Amino acid sequence: METVKEYQKEDLTVLWNPKKCIHAGVCVKTLPKVYDPKAKPWITPEHASKEAIKHQIDHCPSGALSYRES
Repeated sequence: METVKEYQKEDLTVLWNPKKCIHAGVCVKTLPKVYDPKAKPWITPEHASKEAIKHQIDHCPSGALSYRES
């Protein structure tokens, strides 16, 4: 079973599947205040707008990042 980590911002949940991640760095380069691989947690969606996060996730080359709106 794959482990998927969840990070919440209001009604948006960022999902990260580490097994799919190819570490291309697109997320870190696009939104460095949200994605910091040295921090715990490494994804802090409260540091960007929902629109910016969704736009960045749509460009994740591996599909390791996705989102769910509630």
